Amino acid sequence: MSLTIDVDTTQRRISLAGRLDTHTAPDLDKALDSLVAGVGTGQLIFDLSGLEYLSSAGVRCFIRARKAIEPGGGTVAVVNPQPGVRKVLDIIKAIPAGGIFASVAELDDYLDEMQRRAREK
Repeated sequence: MSLTIDVDTTQRRISLAGRLDTHTAPDLDKALDSLVAGVGTGQLIFDLSGLEYLSSAGVRCFIRARKAIEPGGGTVAVVNPQPGVRKVLDIIKAIPAGGIFASVAELDDYLDEMQRRAREK
């Protein structure tokens, strides 16, 4: 099975479907190159609702995205991971526990709360 990558540059969201493994990870790396260049304080969201399999090569893609974005104050979030994919992310800790969300609505609630806290400071 292959990997389908859908990039929404406006919302900085990458939707993945299929398998993220040794054979498909280079395709994701290529798609990430333009998104992570000069991101600064932006956010990158991975929608994994269609991702059926995640190997260590795929995990490295998430880690590379975090290394490119987080030093400038940006964040990487994962939404809608399938149970098997979530287990891999939890075990390897490629995404911090606070960066994995069960749904887009849960992520939106989290972002709203963070904005509220920032305004109160």
